[in-house]
Amino acid sequence: MLKTLTVENFALIENVTVEFGAGLNILTGETGAGKSILIDALGAVLGNRVGVNRIRKGAGNLRVAATFDNGLTIERKVSRTSKSSVTVNGKSTTPATLKKICAALVDVHGQNKNLALLREENVYALIDDEKISDALENFRRLYKSLTAQTRALTEKISARADNLQRLDFLRWQEQEISSAHLKPDEDSELDAEIRKLSHAEKIVEHVQQSAQILNDGDDDILTALARVEKKLSDVARYDDKLNSARKLLEDAEIFLREAYDEIRDYGDGLDFSPERLDELHARADVIFKLKQKYGASVNEILRRLEKIRAEISAAETFDSDVDELQRAVVKLERQTKSCAGELLQMRRASAKTLSAAIETEIRRLGMEHAQFEIVITAAEKLSSRGGDSAEILFSANVGEEKFSLSKVVSGGELSRISLAIKTVTAGREDSAATMVFDEIDAGLGGVTARTVAEAIAKVSRGRQVLCITHLPQIASMADVHLQISKSELDGRTVTQVATLNDSERVKEIARMASGEVSPVSMKNAHEMILSAKNFKATL
Repeated sequence: MLKTLTVENFALIENVTVEFGAGLNILTGETGAGKSILIDALGAVLGNRVGVNRIRKGAGNLRVAATFDNGLTIERKVSRTSKSSVTVNGKSTTPATLKKICAALVDVHGQNKNLALLREENVYALIDDEKISDALENFRRLYKSLTAQTRALTEKISARADNLQRLDFLRWQEQEISSAHLKPDEDSELDAEIRKLSHAEKIVEHVQQSAQILNDGDDDILTALARVEKKLSDVARYDDKLNSARKLLEDAEIFLREAYDEIRDYGDGLDFSPERLDELHARADVIFKLKQKYGASVNEILRRLEKIRAEISAAETFDSDVDELQRAVVKLERQTKSCAGELLQMRRASAKTLSAAIETEIRRLGMEHAQFEIVITAAEKLSSRGGDSAEILFSANVGEEKFSLSKVVSGGELSRISLAIKTVTAGREDSAATMVFDEIDAGLGGVTARTVAEAIAKVSRGRQVLCITHLPQIASMADVHLQISKSELDGRTVTQVATLNDSERVKEIARMASGEVSPVSMKNAHEMILSAKNFKATL
C-alpha cells in the first residue's frame, strides 16, 4: 500500500507531500488543478519515462519520492544538467528495473492502460488461474522439448546429404591409411635402416679395419697384449707386485676378445643389397605422403586412423539416429498436443465462468444490454502459450452481433469494462496492493455514476484504490478525500493538495454536484455521503 508521495518541482507542483490511507482515496478538484499531474508524478516513481520538460520552470531538477507500507522507499530525480537517478531504499537502480519492482505494487488504469486489455496476453492473464498456470507450466516443458527435438531433427535431415559425402570421404581416408599396413614406430626404425644402408661402404671399411686392429697379425692389439702378459708372467717369477696389473690385462683381453667376436659377427651378418635400400626408400616415401595428410609420425597417423574409424561408425548410424529422433518427435508432439487440448478445455471453462461474471458487472455499470464473451479457439499451430487463441467479443446493443472488443468499444465503454473486470478479479492474490483509476468515470452520470461508484468501492475493500473523479457519486464513497487546487503565489501558479475533513468533504461534493455551495447542494451532498456510508457498511 502506498503511504506517502512527495513531489518537488514537478510541472505546477512546487513542493507537496500527500499521505494516503487504506481503502478508497478520492482525488478531486477543478479541471486543470493538477490531479493528473499528481498521477504522472506517481508514474515517475513507478518507472515511467519523465523528461526534463516536466521540471518546474526556474528549477534545476525535479524529485518524486514514494513510501510503501512494506518498508520500500523509492526516489526519482530528473535534472536539467546532470545525470538523473533512481534509488530503491537508497540503492541505485534503473527505470526498467523499477518498473518490474513496482508492477506488483501499483496497477494504474487510465485510457492508455485500458487499451492494454485488448492485447491477447492480458486476456490470458484474466482466465489463467492457478490450476491452469500449473497445466501451462507442464505444457511449456513439453513444448520446449518438442521445439528442441524438432530443430535437431530438421538439422539432421538437412545434414543427411553432407553426411553421405562425409562418410565417403572418411572411408577413402580409412582405406588410404589401412592399405599402408603401418606398424607402431615404423618410421623411426625405417630411418635407422636407411641411414645404415646409405653408409654401407664406410661401415664395411670401419668394421674390417676394427677387426684387423684387434686381432689380425703380429701388430694387432690382442697379439701385443698376449706378449705383454707373457713378459709380466716372467716378472712374476721374481716379483709378484705386478700380479694385479697382469690380472687387469687378462680381464682386458677377455673384453677385447668379446668385442672382436661381436664386430666379426656384425661384419659377417652385413647384407648391403641395393634392392633393399630401394625398397626402404619407397616405403619411406609412402609414409612421408601419409604424414603430410594425417600426422607428423606413424604413431600419430595410427591414432588418426582410430579416430576416422570412430567417425565412420557414427556416420554409419546417422540414419538410425534420424529414425530414433523422428520417433521421439512424434511421441513428444502427441504428448504436447494432448496437453494443449487439456489446456484448451480448462481455459474454455474458466473463460465461460469469468465472462458471465464480467457481463453481469458490465450491465450493472449502465450497459444493460451488453454482451461480453472471452472466446478461446483452437489454433492451427502450437505456441509457448498453448494450442489456442484468446479474444474478447463484445456488443453494447440489443440484437447486435458480438465483434472483437477492439472494433466496437468506445473509450468510455472500455473504462467501464475495465472496471467490471477489476471488480470481478479484485480478490485474486496476484492483484496489485494499490490500484489507480485515472478519470475512469468520463462521460458517466446519473444512475450509472452511482453504480460505477459502488463498483469502485467494492474494489477498494480488499486493497488501496486511488481514484481521480469529477463525479460526486464516486467522491462520496471516499475513505480518504484529497482536494487538488491551484493558486497564485508570488506571481507563480502553485498546485496544492489538502486532505478534507467531514465538513470540507460536504462542501467539495456540493460544489461537484451543482457547481456552487448552497444550502440545497450542501443537503444533497450530505445525503450522498450518508447513502455511500450505508452502502459501504454492507460490503
